[in-house]
Amino acid sequence: MLLAMVFIMSFCFATWQVLLNNFVVERASFTGVEIGILQSVREIPGFLAFTAVFVLLILKEQVFAVLSLGVMCLGVAMTGFLPFEYGLYFTTVIMSIGFHYFETMNKSLTLQWLSKEEAPYFLGKSLSVKAVASLAAYASIFVCMELLGVDYVWVYFVIGTIGVIASLLIFQKFPLFQIGVGQKKQLLLKRRYWLYYTLVFLSGARRQIFVVFAGFMMVEKFGYSVADISTLFIVNYLFNFFFASRIGKLIGVIGERRALIFEYTGLICVFLGYAFVENATFAASLYVIDHMFFALAIAVSTYFQKVANQEDIASTASVSFTINHIAAVVIPALLGMVWVVSTKAVFLVGVGFAIASLICSCNIPLKPSKSNAVLWGKRFAGL
Repeated sequence: MLLAMVFIMSFCFATWQVLLNNFVVERASFTGVEIGILQSVREIPGFLAFTAVFVLLILKEQVFAVLSLGVMCLGVAMTGFLPFEYGLYFTTVIMSIGFHYFETMNKSLTLQWLSKEEAPYFLGKSLSVKAVASLAAYASIFVCMELLGVDYVWVYFVIGTIGVIASLLIFQKFPLFQIGVGQKKQLLLKRRYWLYYTLVFLSGARRQIFVVFAGFMMVEKFGYSVADISTLFIVNYLFNFFFASRIGKLIGVIGERRALIFEYTGLICVFLGYAFVENATFAASLYVIDHMFFALAIAVSTYFQKVANQEDIASTASVSFTINHIAAVVIPALLGMVWVVSTKAVFLVGVGFAIASLICSCNIPLKPSKSNAVLWGKRFAGL
């Protein structure tokens, strides 16, 4: 059930994302101002993901996850029918509410339903499924628009509607699975999880630098075309398809501490490379390597699973999604102003985030558990 929902989500979201820039320019005459507002609006539901815990007072997590998936697909289906500024803001908010609530519930259910031994491999497998779904979306768009000449409106509508129908089938066909420990239906910020919160925040900051500025550098500095950028995305998704589940299994063997130390050491080198790269091919290599490290971020979730009380998982997943999106709301705007003055400085800030992440990862015990969550700061964590 989890993998089916992940496939539907990724298939519909990739369709929305890959068509968006062309659609808003060609049909809604967007400039940089409107697209900037739209992207900011899209992140607001992620920042408000902590409100998921209040919805759980009414709905079971599994039902909420399927409902959120359906809402996201509905937003995608509506997108083409409202090709003007406020119409696109509206459909984007609908899509984003469903997307962020689904991601929150999906993470919570995965950590509750799977054992500590199964979770790393499964999370890697989930990344592989996302890659397949995204590649399928690209192929569908190429066939529909390039070969058959289907309009944006109907591509959005048909794929979004398929997602809604698939969500209804999932709700109908799968039973309500039992969760062993009842979840707390209140906001939780516990000192004992301070290291997890810090890693989540730094992960969000690092992701924004990759998503916003690494790709922008490829276009602005090296003149990469849409086809070039699309090729890089395909390479990234193919890597996830072939290797993400293996990386998840490897994390289960070597442990979260070693996996994250390796990731952040590599990221320091990658961001230094971004800051000083002058060769387009080398820049593309850095971009692909940077994306590859995302698979290792599974270790942050599995670390939390090992140190958390079972009843805290749902509420903490909601809060952590909000913490992650603090960076998404703040970092692009602040570093955008820095970018105008110095592109190198933006990536050197990324080096700083990677160093901070490396220091934090060294605080993870080799065998984390509820009573052994951190190496330093145990008194602060109440351990």
